[in-house]
Amino acid sequence: MKLNLPKPGRYILAVSGGLDSVCLLDLMSKQAGYELIVAHFDHGIRPDSAKDKEFVANIAERYGLKFVSQKGNLGPGASEAKAREARYAFLDRVKNEIKADAIITAHHLDDRYETLIINLIRGTGRKGLSSISETASIKRPLLGVSRDELKKYAKSNKLIWHEDPTNSEDKYLRNYIRSNVTTRLKKEDKKKLESLMDRQLKLNYKIDNLTLNLIASDDPTKLNLSLLNVLPHKESREVVALWLRQNKLPSFNKNTIERLTVAAKTKRPGTRIDIYGQSSVRIEKGFLALSNSER
Repeated sequence: MKLNLPKPGRYILAVSGGLDSVCLLDLMSKQAGYELIVAHFDHGIRPDSAKDKEFVANIAERYGLKFVSQKGNLGPGASEAKAREARYAFLDRVKNEIKADAIITAHHLDDRYETLIINLIRGTGRKGLSSISETASIKRPLLGVSRDELKKYAKSNKLIWHEDPTNSEDKYLRNYIRSNVTTRLKKEDKKKLESLMDRQLKLNYKIDNLTLNLIASDDPTKLNLSLLNVLPHKESREVVALWLRQNKLPSFNKNTIERLTVAAKTKRPGTRIDIYGQSSVRIEKGFLALSNSER
């Protein structure tokens, strides 16, 4: 199995109780040099979701690992984007509280295909073409592993997992893509998609490095506003997003980027914009300044 393991250290392991994360937990538990904290977020979307928490807590205990959880109250009508934002806000908070090196998630190769197709449908920019990737604060060891490989691994190791019933509901775009598109792709088609994503990831890396050279300063928590003021709005949004990622704040959404970009160009010095949790951006004369609980 093609694993891309992060360096040994302390990590938050996101476990939902499904096939992917249960396999990830088992695989990571067999690696030396890792201190793992199992983290589970109950979105509060399904009335029976508390059973997932209990299931994951029991698994963590079986492996002798610390377990942390939180329940949200998103309700049955919550969107995938809202659920993702709430989940990562929880994971980021736990990561900061225990000073972990990063978060580890169970995203795999088929997730990359699905995300690429979803992004294309929605009219993606260059970032969307590289689909799911790793960052400094989020590690994804299974990105080279297919769902079929995970199923074989789970069966051969007699692993037990919980199937989320909402995964079969086509009202969610990802589920529809999974049921009607990616499962019908030929092996050679998937190889072409994987090659496209890998090429775009390398290209994005080069572009990001060029952009970082433009926004770099003695204090990386500050972004020079003169750069934003001369760029078109779309490019300004991209610079703001890159700046947040550079400061290890990956769990922002499009609305956050839009608010920050507009505020940077229109608000007066002294204005403060909350991002999420205890993080915020302050507009000062000539630059944006990032602050959070660690600073």
